[in-house]
Amino acid sequence: MRVLIAGAGIAGLTAALSLHAVGIEARLVDSATTLRPLGVGINLLPHAVRELTELGLGPQLAATGIATSEQAHFDRHGSLIWGEPRGRGLGYAWPQYSIHRGDLQMMLLAAVRDRLGEKAVQTGATVTGFTDRDGTVEVLLSDRSNGRVVPATVDVLIGADGLYSAVRAQLHPDEPPPRWSGVMMWRGTAEGRPFLSGSTLAITGSTSSVKFVAYPIAARGHESALINWVAEVMVGGAGPPSRPDWNSEGRLAEALPYFRDWTFDWLDVPGLMSRSPEILEYPMVDRDPLPSWGRGRVTLIGDAAHPVYPIGSNGGSQAIIDARVLATELAASASPVDALACYEAERLPAVNKIVLATRDMPVDAVLDMVSARAPDGFDRIEDVLTPAELATLKDAYRATSLQDVAALNARPSFLRERAG
Repeated sequence: MRVLIAGAGIAGLTAALSLHAVGIEARLVDSATTLRPLGVGINLLPHAVRELTELGLGPQLAATGIATSEQAHFDRHGSLIWGEPRGRGLGYAWPQYSIHRGDLQMMLLAAVRDRLGEKAVQTGATVTGFTDRDGTVEVLLSDRSNGRVVPATVDVLIGADGLYSAVRAQLHPDEPPPRWSGVMMWRGTAEGRPFLSGSTLAITGSTSSVKFVAYPIAARGHESALINWVAEVMVGGAGPPSRPDWNSEGRLAEALPYFRDWTFDWLDVPGLMSRSPEILEYPMVDRDPLPSWGRGRVTLIGDAAHPVYPIGSNGGSQAIIDARVLATELAASASPVDALACYEAERLPAVNKIVLATRDMPVDAVLDMVSARAPDGFDRIEDVLTPAELATLKDAYRATSLQDVAALNARPSFLRERAG
């Protein structure tokens, strides 16, 4: 079986490794002329870490990232509202990792080139069209260096080409532009002293107004860490102020005024932002869930299939699950068409539910209550929220990000499950 994957990001590279693991030939093309470690931090949930561990990347993840010990919410004054353990602290057999997105991509890329060969990834090439007929897919590839269009014949085409997927555009030509949330995000990394537990994912404020997220993504000795931060501000408007691109350069002068007095006893927010050598900006967008992803021998994975708000650590984690399930189904069926249909039937309802849930997180409603009831801060959160309101925070993450611990720990690997 010949599989062509459009896009060499987290989804595409994980798909290539997963297909290789089941003996299926895969080749990737990416529009970038050079694949570089771009971006900032990303969180990988235990169910995604499990899949990467089964691909043999567990030791590299442990050596590169930070095993997240807890997630905690604070008000804009830095007072603790609620927190709970993460990863193994919740009982999972696998940790949750915070890691630089570029480091993760380069880790996956190195594994693909090592296992599939240097020629497995072709850069500077984009999919410009395809035709599914006569038991194959005829794909048109454009060479960015000379504009030449070269045809390729494959058995399966996987669109892993992100928010502006060319494969998705041909499958769903009448789709509107990405859906704007009204939230502008600025992101960066800076070295600093570890805060709280030293491996805490800290969230202050609320998505519906102003929010700041910080967590370490790499160790820098005992006294320092590389800290990832995300600043979110609800700016509103009819549409995004700029074209959504994860690697667009941002300006500190635009973001810093919202957080100039956010100095806590455990974190100096303006200081962290000001020390960042590079700042990126991104208008938070997603797309409306599709009733179907692909047809015939063509399908979508990752952001090409289900771009989601970066809430609850779902983007990269769900892309990794997509890749593993897709490889499992292709290995289990003699018919690629049937395999892709089974993959979509398993993944589409689950991920569409997450896309919709992140648009209206009950967490933000509770955090807004805290801001309204205690605008100047509080001494005891129990004086601000009822036990039922506090429980809403835990329940929201159970619905969007955290699978049942016992079920995940007990489930056989996807491949063993299918073989049985």
